[in-house]
Amino acid sequence: MFYAIPLENKPSWRNPPWLTVLLILVNMVVFWGPQRSEDNARERAAHYYTQSVLPELELPRFVAWLEKIDAKRGKLAKRMLNAEAYAPLLEGMQNEKAFLQKLKAEEVVTPANPQYAEWKRDRQQYEAMLPAPFTERWSQDYGKDAESRPWTLITAAFLHGSTGHLLGNMLFLFLFGFSVELALGRSTYLTFYLLGAVGASALAGWAYAGKGGYGLGASGAISALMGMYAVMYRLRRIRFFYQLFFYFNYVTAPALLLLPAWIANELMQHWLGGQGIAYMAHLGGLLTGAALMACALVLGRVKTPETVKSEMANDDDHFEQHVATARRLAAAMKFEPACVAWRAAAALRPGDTDTLRAWFNTARLQPASDDFHQAARRIFRLPATDPDTLALQHASYKTYLDQARPGARLKPEDMARLARRFTRAREFGDADKLCRILLKTAPDHPELADTLSVCANGLLHAGEREKAIGFLPHLLRLAPNDMVTRALQRA
Repeated sequence: MFYAIPLENKPSWRNPPWLTVLLILVNMVVFWGPQRSEDNARERAAHYYTQSVLPELELPRFVAWLEKIDAKRGKLAKRMLNAEAYAPLLEGMQNEKAFLQKLKAEEVVTPANPQYAEWKRDRQQYEAMLPAPFTERWSQDYGKDAESRPWTLITAAFLHGSTGHLLGNMLFLFLFGFSVELALGRSTYLTFYLLGAVGASALAGWAYAGKGGYGLGASGAISALMGMYAVMYRLRRIRFFYQLFFYFNYVTAPALLLLPAWIANELMQHWLGGQGIAYMAHLGGLLTGAALMACALVLGRVKTPETVKSEMANDDDHFEQHVATARRLAAAMKFEPACVAWRAAAALRPGDTDTLRAWFNTARLQPASDDFHQAARRIFRLPATDPDTLALQHASYKTYLDQARPGARLKPEDMARLARRFTRAREFGDADKLCRILLKTAPDHPELADTLSVCANGLLHAGEREKAIGFLPHLLRLAPNDMVTRALQRA
């Protein structure tokens, strides 16, 4: 099992990802609307079934039929029948079309049976209570004699099997969707999303044809978004949270490297025989999404992340004016008004590292000023998506700590964030110092456990075993079941 979730990017509320939100809402409406209504009606019908004469007359014959065609399943069904577990047996019987066909043709319970009239009455009542099929109608059918229903290549992507299935998919849809939507524009994004669903369903239909069951879920289309995301960012280094089986950590890596990792994971899970998850649909989505984004890039239909940021920044024509004013005032050694101009420029482009660096360097000439503290905080809160930004944050931290008057004004969340980032940069001394300050000043801060875990894990990997073990008493208090805590106990 391998997951990788991007952490640094945030949706732009200047140009909100409305289509991604709409797709999420449609999936939720379908699941909590017709799908939930269908499930409730089936539950009522199943309750009636277990109270009728039908289990006595049908289920033993169903188990005997299973024992003839599949000894393993028949043995399991026999145990469920002896335990009077009628609900799962009924569900299994409803999925066996061959047996149901014989049952409805009155070849299982025949007119010669003394209880035929009772069976006929209860069977008719049960079937009248069953809802019109919705999920089955719009899902992909992997049965041997399934009829061709091309529309299910798309409609299956808007159905889900459970609340957990839905919510997990919607989380990944939002995490990857908003970046892709901003880059492609809404119409192209929707087209690619639906084509990704088709590609995912097509490969799954080929891989699982004749194996029985149904294919449903948005994960294939979402995998297409993941493939698009990796190709769109290519070699740009993105910070990800990842989990590999029982190990998890953070990594900053070129986005494109994740594509082969995702593909390898889906192939491995498929070959290991994972049940209940259509790994080939995920693979089909990844390949389709990667191919679509590659074509869009060739045709120049993609706004790269850098282009999007630049366009958003250029919305305000006063930025260059503020920068020119700041430089002119600084050259005239009028540092206080220069800081005011830099502050105005930073408000227009809060993520522009050059602007923040210039503001910080000007404000440090007046280390007791609010501008110095504000500029430092802005730098510390930048997304550290590349080594240059991380280096700027560390250098600014050293300067700020040394020169700020009357002293540094760091909030606990800023210290926690910097400690984690300095660990990534292998600046273990500063990371350790920040952790110690946090333990004294904010011992119950919600980010403290994660911060200590990251720092201790970094020290362990760097061979600093004794320093890492120094965090163990605190981790035992804050996160006793954390993997890093257990690793330190074994160290």
